[in-house]
Amino acid sequence: MQLTIDLMYEAAVNKDSSFEGVFFTAVKTTGIFCRPTCTARKPKKENVEFFKTSKEAILKGYRPCKICNPLAYSMTPDGIRNVLNRLAENPGMKFKDRDLLQMGVEPSMIRRWFLKNHGMTFQAYQRMFRINNAFKRIQKGESITTTAFDTGYESLSGFGDSFKSIFGVSPQHSKQQRVIDLKRLETPLGTMVACAVTEGICLLEFTDRKMLETEFKSLAKRMNATILQGNNSHFNQLEIELAEYFASRRKSFTVPLFTPGTDFQNLVWNTLQRIPYGQTISYKEQAQMMEKEASVRAVANANGMNRISILIPCHRVIGSDGQLTGYGGGIWRKRALLELENELDVS
Repeated sequence: MQLTIDLMYEAAVNKDSSFEGVFFTAVKTTGIFCRPTCTARKPKKENVEFFKTSKEAILKGYRPCKICNPLAYSMTPDGIRNVLNRLAENPGMKFKDRDLLQMGVEPSMIRRWFLKNHGMTFQAYQRMFRINNAFKRIQKGESITTTAFDTGYESLSGFGDSFKSIFGVSPQHSKQQRVIDLKRLETPLGTMVACAVTEGICLLEFTDRKMLETEFKSLAKRMNATILQGNNSHFNQLEIELAEYFASRRKSFTVPLFTPGTDFQNLVWNTLQRIPYGQTISYKEQAQMMEKEASVRAVANANGMNRISILIPCHRVIGSDGQLTGYGGGIWRKRALLELENELDVS
């Protein structure tokens, strides 16, 4: 189904929740942008323009609506949430179009939603989720045969080939391997990707960060692990806390973090976490906060190696002249985060 202006306007008029996170509606006469489900009175079609992301609307000069709060976390439509819950309960299940229709989910809608929110097809998501689950079961001591058939594979050879294509080793030789779970999240400032292990969240970045692929490779190499789409107990807490943060209801985070790095890098990252919400400091001031002597350049370099955006708040470090300096997620996001925290006027 092509996402035309007529279709988006009709969805906005009908407050269709299946389009949440797919587009935003901006009203030219008021300078406000909204979510598709906003309850405010709908303007005439000629007074509306549509954007795929909140970034596009903000850069065009639109302000977020106070009624629908488009800078709040995008919610997963109920139908898709039910599908994901079913998949979590039974990773071996292979959803076909008829299965989705029986659950009241339009196949074209779920395909569109997964491409928008996960950057992959629903079928690819199921495959990644299934092999991740199989890996964890084998790590816990379950037999390879039982695991293969319980997770939806029709033959041991097919399972072995899929497993080796992902992990580089056969299921029998995977004991020394490790998985880093990955999940894509929708936030008001764009799509993010989160990675987690048993110890905690180990990566949280915006998907358009230029160094993201390098970060993935570095993290996987350092931990001798494979990064795969999958569930992790820390993701639920992360999503809740991020939603509260963007809704201005949370000033600090409690979700566990895991930060593989050098001793110096971890010292710098710990210093970042001591900068209070709503405050900024310069790189020089951050260096002075360190428990050991460090140069401004060394501190700035370590800040740039931080893999966990927002939770480890490198956006609160600015230039000594008060200017907003480099930020992996983009200066416009740094500005938006500081404005969200009501720290300073960065007009």
